[in-house]
Amino acid sequence: MKKIVAATNNKGKLKEFRELLKDLPVEILSLSEMGLDMEIEEDGKTLEDNAKIKSVAVFKATGLCAIGDDSGLCVDALDGMPGVYSARFAGENASDKDRNTLLLKKMEEVKEQDRGAKFVSAISWTTEEGETYVVRGECKGEILFEPKGENGFGYDPLFYVEEFDKTFGEMTDNEKNQISHRAMAMAKFKKEFEKYSEVE
Repeated sequence: MKKIVAATNNKGKLKEFRELLKDLPVEILSLSEMGLDMEIEEDGKTLEDNAKIKSVAVFKATGLCAIGDDSGLCVDALDGMPGVYSARFAGENASDKDRNTLLLKKMEEVKEQDRGAKFVSAISWTTEEGETYVVRGECKGEILFEPKGENGFGYDPLFYVEEFDKTFGEMTDNEKNQISHRAMAMAKFKKEFEKYSEVE
């Protein structure tokens, strides 16, 4: 079974990675499980840049296949913000609640019909040979006026998807993994990984 090191210690992301890749012959390991205590500076201008920075840094540290992702919430009424700054939107040490509170404050004058948004996920995968591939997935929705649901993480309780009539925060893991931005990006990643595995 091939080991892939995920460039994260975020339990929510790790759970999603493992669930989405469970039918591949891989073991997903976190940075802490690899004994790595590293802060990767995400100073790219795009989500794709940041994902690549992460996977390349972890590959260099371990010599193993590495996967990095960066995801962001792009809100139409805020000209695509917070986007690449989604994790740092309310400051470096802010909580999910802090970020959601700030987003609602910035959108308090925005009418219901103008609250469109999309979640975007960029996934970068660096092979044991040091080659890097980047894929992207998107999920469209809208921002509610108040959070709903206790599941997920980040902006999930504010992100409403009409198809399910629920926020990401109200969805089960199975429901979210059918349509989420990370699921869309992972589907593309799996195709690339399967091609790579066949060539080995």
